[in-house]
Amino acid sequence: MAVTTDILASWRAPRRVMRARLAEGRGEERAIAYLLVFCLLVFVAQWPRLVRLSAGFDLPPSAEVPELTRLMTYELFAWLMVWPLLFYAIAAASHLVARLLGGQGSFWSARMALFWSLLASVPLLLLYGLMAGFVGPGAGTQLVGALWVLGFLWIWLQSLREAEA
Repeated sequence: MAVTTDILASWRAPRRVMRARLAEGRGEERAIAYLLVFCLLVFVAQWPRLVRLSAGFDLPPSAEVPELTRLMTYELFAWLMVWPLLFYAIAAASHLVARLLGGQGSFWSARMALFWSLLASVPLLLLYGLMAGFVGPGAGTQLVGALWVLGFLWIWLQSLREAEA
């Protein structure tokens, strides 16, 4: 199946999609590709918010307006260098916790569950980025952010259950 089709299917049946992804065989290249595409899309999702900040919106009255280039550089570094390392650590920790609870998976399957869940949840994260950039902080933006967190957790926990079965 296409990745985009599986992303939509993950919102309805995450365990079935994860079972199919795991059945494709071990391949660290697929896992890291999911993670890097997610991180790149999160970086892109930040652009409207960063432009808003560089235009002086949502800053305290005495704050200096940050330069857009500097903001973009920091975000790019964070999302393509720092966050991937943290996500690897989170995946390892989730596998160790699952193992304590009787999980039978591997570190690779736990990585696949986390990285795929991040990628599958990215449509709501892109919407959140648009809301943060065009609407700014507010109830609507926070609602979309909360829906993303809940959706990601739902997909991840179900995917992890399948990966550790």
